[in-house]
Amino acid sequence: MPDETLENPEQPRARGAYAKGIARRQEILDRAIEVFAERGSDRTSLRSIAREVGVTHAALTHYFGSLEELLVAVYEESTAPGRQPDAPADDATPVEMMIESARSNRAIPGLVQLYSTLVATALEEGHPAARTFATGRFTRLRARLAEVVRRQQESGRIRKDVDPDAVAALVVAASDGLQTQWLLDESAPQHEALALLDRLLRPAL
Repeated sequence: MPDETLENPEQPRARGAYAKGIARRQEILDRAIEVFAERGSDRTSLRSIAREVGVTHAALTHYFGSLEELLVAVYEESTAPGRQPDAPADDATPVEMMIESARSNRAIPGLVQLYSTLVATALEEGHPAARTFATGRFTRLRARLAEVVRRQQESGRIRKDVDPDAVAALVVAASDGLQTQWLLDESAPQHEALALLDRLLRPAL
C-alpha cells in the first residue's frame, strides 16, 4: 500500500491544524461556560461574549456560527458527562433525580437561566438550533424517565396505576416550572414541591 503521507504531504499538516482547531474551540467553550455561569445570558451578544472570553468576534463566529449555536454549545457542554456532579443513585425515583439536579443547579444560576432562555427561544419562529436542542432534550429526558418509572413500578417503588410516559412528562414539567419560579423568587418551595410530587407517585402504604 502506498504511503499516504508521501502522496499527500499536506495531510499531516491538515490533521495538525484540525486538532488545533478542535482544541481552540474547546478552550473558547470552557471560558464561555465560566462566563455564562457567572452572569447568565442577559444582554448577550457575540461581540460582548468575545470580549469576556478574550477572543475576537471573528474567531467566535468561525467556531460557532451564531449566538444561538454558541448558547446551545455552551449548555450542552456544561451538562456533558464528566462536568456534572455524581449521578443520582441507581434506585433514585425520577423526582429524586430532579431534586438532585435542582440542588446542583442552585450553584450555577447563570447556566440555569441560559437553559430557560434556550427553551423560550425554541418557541419562537426562526430559531432552528434552539428548537432542535429543546425538542431533542425533552424527548430524550422523557424516554429516560419513563424507563425508570417502568422499572420502579415493577419493583414496587412507584404506583402501578399511572402511565410511565405521562409521569415522565409531568416530572419534567414540574421540574422546569419550579426552576423558573426559583429563578424569579428564591423563596419558591422548589424542593418541597418536588418532594410532594414524589410522595404522590409512591404506592399507598
